Amino acid sequence: MTRIRCPVCGKLFDPSATEAMPFCSRRCRMIDLGRWLGEQYTIPIAEQDDEEDETQPPEFPTEE
Repeated sequence: MTRIRCPVCGKLFDPSATEAMPFCSRRCRMIDLGRWLGEQYTIPIAEQDDEEDETQPPEFPTEE
């Protein structure tokens, strides 16, 4: 029997014994959903300078 750890409560459980995978119970699944909806989880973004966002046309050599 393979046991895995619930990402919310940390309890070891048999994955075949629950319908709330990857959580051990419906309660832990709802806690996780509440965290997402409450914006407790975030995805990090890379900050960029405004100067980098402005695109400059390429400079071509001029013939004199």
